[in-house]
Amino acid sequence: MNEALLDHATRTIEVGSKSFAAAARLFDPPTRRSAVMLYAWCRYCDDVVDGQELGFGQTPGSSDGSEQRLAELVELTRRAYAGEPMTNPAFAALQEVAQRHAIPERYAQEHLQGFAMDVQGRQYETIDDTLEYCYHVAGVVGLMMAVIMGAQEEATLDRACDLGLAFQLTNIARDIVEDARVGRCYLPAQWLSEEGIPRQELALPGHREAVARLAGRLVDLAEPYYLSACQGLPALPLRSAWAIATARGVYREIGIKVKERGAAAWDQRVSTTKWDKLRLVTSGAALALATRQLQATPRGALWPRPR
Repeated sequence: MNEALLDHATRTIEVGSKSFAAAARLFDPPTRRSAVMLYAWCRYCDDVVDGQELGFGQTPGSSDGSEQRLAELVELTRRAYAGEPMTNPAFAALQEVAQRHAIPERYAQEHLQGFAMDVQGRQYETIDDTLEYCYHVAGVVGLMMAVIMGAQEEATLDRACDLGLAFQLTNIARDIVEDARVGRCYLPAQWLSEEGIPRQELALPGHREAVARLAGRLVDLAEPYYLSACQGLPALPLRSAWAIATARGVYREIGIKVKERGAAAWDQRVSTTKWDKLRLVTSGAALALATRQLQATPRGALWPRPR
């Protein structure tokens, strides 16, 4: 195995996502390897499109030329799946993971379609439009992660997608102001209209109370998706269920903090502390064990992933 490739992927996740890095340590070594290498590819693609590094440094105008960069990512992904030699570590990582776990190329290309929505300046009229974006940038990553962990049943994949949707709804709530400063808004135009906030004024301090209400709506919307995701845990190996339950707890905690802080949620970036993560590792273990005999209930009216 290419240890240099694993080292590169591990450094990427430790800098780019401390939340997921903490949970990833709970996987068994082979699963952890595949999970962090998939993350390295996702992070690289996001950075290339946005003109940033490991999720940081994006400014207005830093996405100039991103359409061409996205086209290159699409082509490199196709070549990685075709088995061509990959010199770029992120695509070598994708190739290894895709071949090892038979991850459908459609999933990888659907993920890139999420970046295309950013490149094209897609605007979101309804919450279903926002959820479609969430599917591409996070829900489909949940599908790929589930395949890595051995999931095959469509019902389990649905729950994995639900967790990805919940993660992204949380991310959007946390990053509303930061995104607005670089010209991006994932909130539905219908919601903005209800609060009387012009899209171009979303980052202005005078709208903080209204923005807090919108963030609270997103956090509340994520809750049934977090709940649904629990029902996929019994289908996973126990250590994988522990890791996923922990990641669920960490991201959900971020949403809870955003809602609790109200208009002050954007005074500094909301995150979980080291002690939060230790507590959530313990509660994640308890949740993974408690759900081993869980009988699944219907997903009801939750947003359906594309088939």
